Amino acid sequence: MEFGIMFFSSAASGADRAQGGKYRLLLDAVRFADRRGFRCVWTPERHFHPFGGLYPNPSVVSAGLATITERLELRAGSLISPLHSAVRIAEEWAVVDNLSGGRVALSFGAGWNVDDFIFFPERYAERQAFMYRQIETVRHLWRGGTVRERNSAGREVEIRVYPSPVRPELPVWVTSSGNVDTFVSAGRIGANVLTHLIGQDLTALAGKIERYRAALEAGGRSRRDGKVTLMLHTFLGGDAERVRATVRAPFREYLRSAVSLEEKSVIGGGVISGGHKVESHRISERVMEDLLDATFERYVRTGALMGTPAQLEPFVLRLAEIGVDEIACLIDFGVDEDRVLAALEPLDDLRARFSGETEAALTEYALAGFLEDLEE
Repeated sequence: MEFGIMFFSSAASGADRAQGGKYRLLLDAVRFADRRGFRCVWTPERHFHPFGGLYPNPSVVSAGLATITERLELRAGSLISPLHSAVRIAEEWAVVDNLSGGRVALSFGAGWNVDDFIFFPERYAERQAFMYRQIETVRHLWRGGTVRERNSAGREVEIRVYPSPVRPELPVWVTSSGNVDTFVSAGRIGANVLTHLIGQDLTALAGKIERYRAALEAGGRSRRDGKVTLMLHTFLGGDAERVRATVRAPFREYLRSAVSLEEKSVIGGGVISGGHKVESHRISERVMEDLLDATFERYVRTGALMGTPAQLEPFVLRLAEIGVDEIACLIDFGVDEDRVLAALEPLDDLRARFSGETEAALTEYALAGFLEDLEE
């Protein structure tokens, strides 16, 4: 099991952020992860809302991170490709690849927030199909291929991307909010998958991973060619109850901000995350508080890395058992920045427990379960 760190912060918190220190946590955490052997850093693409508002362009952020890191893979998670020209995507990220010495990877998302599509309003209805065509184009350009585009004089011109990327092949993920068809489509094109546990549990996820592996195989690839990366909200410490007390209030407010973004999309005439269409309605204060409480409890118990390394080790082993290859640890959901940075030490402890030893640990875990069954 590999571990990376992920950012998705709400932009409206912290006095130091008003003083120009909005990216302090990002920079300090990335330096730590780069030194300690984490696999990657994910930065998202969000627009026009405090929820994730620090990250309107992952290529710009990754270009900055390329200058302070040596080993981390710099991943967009996710790049909402229908909001961009495919040629421009290849061009921008080729620059980042050169700045980083060949450490770029992209997770493509189709997007869901209708307000984001002010850039290309006409693409919203067909955004999934458009994204898959863009993936093909970006891969082709990355390999040194050319495309023909029409210029302002109405003439077709041949376009090649400069600078040439360092990596000969661009690692590609497809982001899924849980739709099994996305898992299958990603397998069909030989892409990796980035997903989460919002709206799906481990049993459901295991079934989708199996469908993904089968799609890889049906396309003539090995079932192990693709990676499944799972995003988990993350905060570790030495005492489980203290961790719970620390994360409860900020995580509830983080969830409230997420609901606000969903409501904004519905009011604008679009869908919520996952592509679901719902009617616009106001959530009462009492219902909202109950919803936040219930959601927090579910995450802490079964959908996040919140606790001690020893407490969370069986959960990570279970993820490996169902076919998860990597964990993207989302660390910036509102906890005080100094506490988040301190919590990276126990997170690194958990990561180290699986560094090159997951297979042996998984075998031991499965054997222990088998022996328990015999005793019963």
